[in-house]
Amino acid sequence: MATYDYIIIGAGASGLLMADALGKDNFFSEKSILLLEKNFNFQNDRTWCFWEIGHGEFDAILHKTWDHILVADDRYSKRMPITPYRYKMLKAEDFYTAYHEKIKKHSNITFLEGTVQEVKDQGNEILVNTETNTFRGKKVFNSIFDYRPLLQQQKYPVLKQHFIGWFVRTTKPIFDIDQATFMDFSIPQHGNTRFMYVLPFTETEALIEYTLFSENVLARSEYEEPIKSYLKNELKCQDYQILEKEKGNIPMTSYNFNAHNSENIMHIGIAGGWAKPSSGYTFMRSYQKTMALIPFLKKEKPLNTYFKKDRFWFYDLLLLDILFRDNNKGRLIFGQLFKRSNPHKIFKFLDEKTTIWEDLVIIASCPKKEFILAFLRRIFLI
Repeated sequence: MATYDYIIIGAGASGLLMADALGKDNFFSEKSILLLEKNFNFQNDRTWCFWEIGHGEFDAILHKTWDHILVADDRYSKRMPITPYRYKMLKAEDFYTAYHEKIKKHSNITFLEGTVQEVKDQGNEILVNTETNTFRGKKVFNSIFDYRPLLQQQKYPVLKQHFIGWFVRTTKPIFDIDQATFMDFSIPQHGNTRFMYVLPFTETEALIEYTLFSENVLARSEYEEPIKSYLKNELKCQDYQILEKEKGNIPMTSYNFNAHNSENIMHIGIAGGWAKPSSGYTFMRSYQKTMALIPFLKKEKPLNTYFKKDRFWFYDLLLLDILFRDNNKGRLIFGQLFKRSNPHKIFKFLDEKTTIWEDLVIIASCPKKEFILAFLRRIFLI
């Protein structure tokens, strides 16, 4: 039975970020690291977007950036500069390729393919069973996500950010290449929070996604028919080619993921609750949490002592309480937020870098009645 100091399960974004962070830090140069992935045949299975000020870690492999965003509903449309931020897009295939090559240079990291069937915590060591092998690890980082524990509890609301996107090429130039359509709520809401998300690459190519914040996923046609309608009615385009498609389903919850960690097992990425509960943004948070985790590991503290709740966790919980109770309030909340606040202040707030006073200013720009009631219900359980 092979033994490793660290075993990382899953070579998605969080697994690759973790492997590279460990591999390039001299502190861990004598540690043996195993990266287990069921299939290393990397595909362009998703895109990640994030906002950032100035130069960033991933600039060399970015697919596109934007300096303006648009937020709209059926009553208004607002195009906004986001200086000093830029909105950045990264394609999965570019990230996978680049980080696979980086990690191969770390001699203490072993890549193995295998489908993990069981992770056994034996106290002083962890056994990871695949269909053909068993590995022993001193510390295990598991990125395998399972919705079931979230849906089997009622303390914390669970919504899903789910979407289908089309990469399209049009015959005529119709896209503003310096503007990402962040949230367009002008489409029918059907009792949910629904919006279109458009990322132009050229004047004739873009990613168009139909996105919901709601409890239940839809049939494929219920995503694709609105995309067709949006192209025809909003973008005035009927002649286009679908180049690729993508879909996603990200949990939106303040659920206590740390309950599934132990002294020697930590769940990372979406499985660890690293997706921002109020927005579903995951990639940059995974990078930031990985960078914060490395100095923690050097202290050799129990892994289940890493997570701490803070005020931003509570803010997210209140928003999710509102949307879970009345799912069509999303258009009102996000619409008023972007109408009344500068996007760079909103991004700073979502990055959890604001002061308490700045928090209050942002929250005050949202519908006050809904948040006051959510606060009272959560505090006094009314």
